[in-house]
Amino acid sequence: MKFSLRHGLRKAFYALCLVPLTTMANDPVPKAGKGMTIPVEYYKLANGLKVVLSQDKHAPIVTVAVYYNIGFRIEPKNRTGFAHLFEHMMFQGSKNFPKGEFDKLTERNGGFNNGSTRFDFTNYFEVMPSHMLEPILWAEADRMKALDLNQAALTNQQGVVKNEVKVNVLNRPYGGFPWLDMPQYANENWYNAHNFYGDLKDLDSANLEDVKSFFSTYYSPNNAALVIVGDFEIANAKAWIDKYFSAIPASQLPAKPDLTEPVQQKEKRFSKEDPLISKPAIAIAYKMPERNTPQYYAMGMISELLVEGKDSKLFQHLVQEKGYTSNINGGINYLGNMFNYNGPMLWMMDCIYDGTVNADSIIAKVDQSLAELEKEVTQESINLAMVKMRSSLYDNLGGFYGIGLADLLACFALFDDNPSRVNQLEAAFQQVTPELVRSTIRDYLRPTNRTILISQPAKKETK
Repeated sequence: MKFSLRHGLRKAFYALCLVPLTTMANDPVPKAGKGMTIPVEYYKLANGLKVVLSQDKHAPIVTVAVYYNIGFRIEPKNRTGFAHLFEHMMFQGSKNFPKGEFDKLTERNGGFNNGSTRFDFTNYFEVMPSHMLEPILWAEADRMKALDLNQAALTNQQGVVKNEVKVNVLNRPYGGFPWLDMPQYANENWYNAHNFYGDLKDLDSANLEDVKSFFSTYYSPNNAALVIVGDFEIANAKAWIDKYFSAIPASQLPAKPDLTEPVQQKEKRFSKEDPLISKPAIAIAYKMPERNTPQYYAMGMISELLVEGKDSKLFQHLVQEKGYTSNINGGINYLGNMFNYNGPMLWMMDCIYDGTVNADSIIAKVDQSLAELEKEVTQESINLAMVKMRSSLYDNLGGFYGIGLADLLACFALFDDNPSRVNQLEAAFQQVTPELVRSTIRDYLRPTNRTILISQPAKKETK
């Protein structure tokens, strides 16, 4: 699920030249062993822009993605909703490319573009015919250095964002449940627990100076990663990237906020009323292990066993056996996947259930599923989860015109300074053992580490 997807030349040819780069860290030979091998070339410009190139000549298209390390959970206090607002502002035109021209550049040449806001980044991407790589790099660089920030555009987009909140959350059954609601109940740290869509008052109070300050701070090359995936020549891409991006100045970035959460020692339960629903819904969330630890990868496998597919534990117990619900949702990071975030995260499941069912009956089945998994997990069941994991990973990396691959490369560059991690994922999952699964269940999927949120139909007034 995406928090938001927005939708909405000049063409020149230059002599090619390679220029010195401040940092070069190529890793074309990953350590994945058998399985996927994705070429990754990684370096940084002098202004701090992280660049990842991954050549794939199977189809004559290129995917260009620019990720800024500013998402809705790391937006400044008293600026709730700013990260999302700015996702929209980046499509309002630049000094050299008026509003609407970016869409024309992509769509009139057979491509498309979009953007979204997530926990820890805001991204923009384009899929284009290969010969359009240089123009789209110019356009991305142009709005990075010269976005046209004016009051008319700000006022317009404040209205657009507020309307989006009303359509997607306030006036929609189960709006924001549980993806927007649960972090606010489960977390204690403001950065992880505020309303990510933003308080409408904060959005209304944003002035042009606020927006200009936000742009000059966070939309700088030293806070961004540029990824190119697809059919292109490495030398050409490097020359164009240097030509268009290297002169953009770096900014003075503020210190990253502390995102840590206290260890949860007690189960938390909440209930809310939704006047637009006729059946209750429940969400159960557990705080995750830290990224890239052995237990983090074990949670990925546990998630596969619990909620992925009709043979999963929770589907079997809640749908097939008891008929409490017709379907369940679940996983790590409802706004993406288990790889594209950088901070505390929740593993979560949710379902809409029959109103005659007591919520505790569902919770009991969740506990039963976890107890069974802890008792019964074997290497064979882990191998089955590995098949699901690989299928999902390959689908993400190979599908949607390279956007899935670009997403992981950008996130691993931004968060880990190591986009070659994409080639090390399978090996990390293969280290998961039955004992590690058992210890992860005991340490993290314990009742005292969970938050339960029940959305109830609003009570009708009696006359």
